[in-house]
Amino acid sequence: MKIKFWGVRGSTPTPERRNSRYGGNTPCLEVRLANGTLIVLDCGSGLRALGKSLLREFGEHPIHGYVFMTHFHWDHIQGIPFFLPLYRKGNVLLFHSVLRKGLELKGAVEGQMVNPYFPVDMTAMGAVRHFFDLDEQPVNLQNAIISSASLNHPQECVAYRIEADGAVFVFATDTEPGSPFHDRSIRDLAQGADVLVYDAQYTPEQLLGDRKGWGHSSWLEGAHIAHECGVKQLVLFHHDPDNDDAFMDGLVRRRGRSFPASRARPKEWKLFSRGARSGKRRSRRGMSDAGSTAIKCRCQCGWVCATQAAKPARPRASFRTSRGRAFIL
Repeated sequence: MKIKFWGVRGSTPTPERRNSRYGGNTPCLEVRLANGTLIVLDCGSGLRALGKSLLREFGEHPIHGYVFMTHFHWDHIQGIPFFLPLYRKGNVLLFHSVLRKGLELKGAVEGQMVNPYFPVDMTAMGAVRHFFDLDEQPVNLQNAIISSASLNHPQECVAYRIEADGAVFVFATDTEPGSPFHDRSIRDLAQGADVLVYDAQYTPEQLLGDRKGWGHSSWLEGAHIAHECGVKQLVLFHHDPDNDDAFMDGLVRRRGRSFPASRARPKEWKLFSRGARSGKRRSRRGMSDAGSTAIKCRCQCGWVCATQAAKPARPRASFRTSRGRAFIL
């Protein structure tokens, strides 16, 4: 399983020099399975760069992709009108959402392109589009088991767990701690994950102050979940648009005081998840020992995009960085 981060910023894109190392595009992840299956998680402004990359890769060959939406706030759908594969005949894009009716999903995806919000509507798009509403039961998609769990966020949101190729990847953004039901839900979903991508938009202090009730979390809550659930790699995500590179560097240093020996360098990297060294698929239980890392990374779209904390349970965790090599679990 290969994972690329095309957008990691929350709320609104920030194409500013002060944010250039950590990244300014809003949420979009690309997941590729060993059998070539393409899965897209969320459609923020990072979706535009992903679309251009796919056209270069596939050339004249058709693109078949599965798109999973966590929710429909603007920062998670605003890249759709600029996703060039949607405009090419022969491509097939299958959109999925949980807790939404199929027609509501279609309306949310296409509604941002109606008059007077956009110069053309979806009829300009030549790709085949289908819309599917899911319940919270796991689905089997091209040999991947995809599960979901509801999150504590205004107008609802869901997290996804992808089990494939002997590995487990969990994407949990836009959630706020404090609801017992949702706190348990995300922990059940994250059990034994190789990688957990988690909302860290606010600081712990902000969550105790004026940002309480806004539907987001902190790096500290992500670390707690990683410790409790035996997560191997924790990737902090959905950075606040007001948190510039200097502020983010301060968070890295601050976190380093909690997790010793932290350091970070911006470099291009790709994340591969290929399961346990034993070759066996991880279960959702077990996985107790771990360590810690923090990195900043530069994704394929050119942004330095994520801060990563990993392996959360050794007494003295060490932090490491990726310098442009494949990252293998």
